[in-house]
Amino acid sequence: MVERADINSVLSDIRSLRSQMMQNQRIEQDQSVRGRIDAPRQVDKTPETPSFSDMLGNAVNNVNELQQTTGELRTAYEMGDPNVDLTQVMIAAQKSSVSFEALTQVRNRVVRAYEDIMNMPI
Repeated sequence: MVERADINSVLSDIRSLRSQMMQNQRIEQDQSVRGRIDAPRQVDKTPETPSFSDMLGNAVNNVNELQQTTGELRTAYEMGDPNVDLTQVMIAAQKSSVSFEALTQVRNRVVRAYEDIMNMPI
């Protein structure tokens, strides 16, 4: 019976600690809500979006870097560098080719949009 009384006292201690924790959590939540309601509102600054010319310039630079990397890998493979594999060269060549094609398509669409705008009646 002594063990059972000890278990019951432990359980009652656990329940009281749990109720204290719950009460502390409620108090913290109430304080955080009051702080959000009572505090002055801060205006969130929107991050600056880059201009179209910056984005286009970055795209051109990325394509240029890919093509330079491909050229370096090709040269290294042709020179017999054991660290450069043919698959690496081919993958880099395809990446640079796809990125160049995408950039060409963007350029064509920009030129077409410019021509459409210029042909609009005023």
